Amino acid sequence: MAKTKVEFVCRECGSSHHQWVGQCLDCKSWNTLEEVVLLQTVPLKPTILQDLPASKVQNLSDIKSENRIRLSTGLSELDRTLGGGLVDGSVVLIGGDPGIGKSTLILQAVAKINQKHTTLYVSGEESVDQISDRALRLGIKEDILLLSETHLEKIITLAKAVQPKVIVIDSIQTMVTDGSTSVPGSVTQVRDCAAQLTQFAKQTNTILLMIGHVTKDGALAGPRILEHMVDTVLYFEGDAGGRYRIIRAVKNRFGAVNEISIFVMSGVGLQQVENPSAIFLSNSAKPSPGSMVMVTREATRPLMIEIQALVDIASGNPKRVCVGLEQNRLVLQLAVLHKHGGIATHDQDVFVNVVGGIKMNETASDLVVMLAIMSSLRDKVIPKDWVAFGEVGLTGEVRPVYNGIERLSEAQKHGFKVAIIPRGNTPKKVLKGLKIVSVEYLHQALQFMIENT
Repeated sequence: MAKTKVEFVCRECGSSHHQWVGQCLDCKSWNTLEEVVLLQTVPLKPTILQDLPASKVQNLSDIKSENRIRLSTGLSELDRTLGGGLVDGSVVLIGGDPGIGKSTLILQAVAKINQKHTTLYVSGEESVDQISDRALRLGIKEDILLLSETHLEKIITLAKAVQPKVIVIDSIQTMVTDGSTSVPGSVTQVRDCAAQLTQFAKQTNTILLMIGHVTKDGALAGPRILEHMVDTVLYFEGDAGGRYRIIRAVKNRFGAVNEISIFVMSGVGLQQVENPSAIFLSNSAKPSPGSMVMVTREATRPLMIEIQALVDIASGNPKRVCVGLEQNRLVLQLAVLHKHGGIATHDQDVFVNVVGGIKMNETASDLVVMLAIMSSLRDKVIPKDWVAFGEVGLTGEVRPVYNGIERLSEAQKHGFKVAIIPRGNTPKKVLKGLKIVSVEYLHQALQFMIENT
């Protein structure tokens, strides 16, 4: 009987090592080696992909570029994130926390697609009876082709016989191929299965939707190369126990990255949110100190976001806590606020929260965060019809941000009356009903807030 072999495989680059080391010798990542037990090597069978259409060399000038019609998922919010719909031969990877709604969303989308095209739903985690029960709960009555299988070669053989337009793999971590001697769910198995499925999708022009598990850090489980193989990577954001689900495209070869779609989890599945800005704004009739609205930009979509700040006397070391914003950015903002605004918070706890669970990375939130901190510290109530945006530099200047006109148009559409913006974003034409307050330095914005609240 053959002796069991063990290797250590890097989950970032997939390279193998004979012994464990703290740093991968190839990609230089730390603490990324995982132990993999290699089974007894068996002669590999002829590849299941050998009878697919042969590849050929073509001249770029001979290839005609055509605007192909994208396949709609039946969910306009999801189509927006995908760049307008699904492209033939594309591979989409969907990741998210357990129970957040990945399988539910894909089953709803597949049900819509199945009205006109053949779809195959392959599950390695659930039986066909469990999938049928979920479809019944969601009110889905379409005859979707179901398959409960984890053996990759069997799946590809059946897919070639059925010839579906869309194939769903739920999930890629449960798939096993004869071409790999590693245990199921290992880095090598995930990489090899994804590579074969991607090759099959490209050569047959089939749309492939793969659901992936995530680690405790929120990254997709398996090798990092998995995200490089596919065309589109979608991540679920939000609390699995909350109502709202935000789907963000972090990679998209056929559309804009960082595009988001917003859904609400209900008893009959995920429902689309028609007006996303409304869920991020407070419905309180009486405004409170420390709250202000900004206009952020998520890829092609402007959104109204409420930012809340709470400043209180510290008992011990002052705390700096951010939810939805970068922690180090808050420390920088407090230093600028002290140096150029005369607002000291060295003996105060400062908490900043983005309402709705959305995560923001752009610097246009600087001005709003500082005004909200000032509002909470001085107990000044900012009117509900005020909005602001702008990046604040280390020298106290308020710098312009991109897409200023679109942000102001979104604020005007929602009935805001006053907009505090950088002077570089001042519109050339007057926006009816919206007063523009252009500032060049931080102290000007703080002075305007003190005098008018």
